[in-house]
Amino acid sequence: MLYGLILAVHVVACLFLIMVVLLQTGKGGDIASAFGGGGGSSNVFGPRGASNVLTRATTAAAVIFMLTSLTLAILSQRGESTLIDEIVGDAVPATSESTTETIPASPMSTGTETESEAPVLPPSDGDGTSQ
Repeated sequence: MLYGLILAVHVVACLFLIMVVLLQTGKGGDIASAFGGGGGSSNVFGPRGASNVLTRATTAAAVIFMLTSLTLAILSQRGESTLIDEIVGDAVPATSESTTETIPASPMSTGTETESEAPVLPPSDGDGTSQ
């Protein structure tokens, strides 16, 4: 419940932050004016005016976005289950223990051979070659 509420606030803050940043106008100090390419400003970044409503809204949305990001990261580390975890958990089929069977030690043996039926290897002289 808490995770979903914080996630909703996070998404709204993200969309609001995108909208506010796109609504702002440029400062007028582009890269050409920094290297003497002519332009209206005498400074590199232009004169610093009083911050308006959009700048304050950007700052507030950025702070909310960062706080909700940190909170969601902490909650996900604590093992709080999410909607995706619940969906994936329901989709995984349960395994039953009755389907276990004994697998022979080698694919060629069935476990019923006696020692006389086992294949005999030729003797080797110690360096890996047979005589």
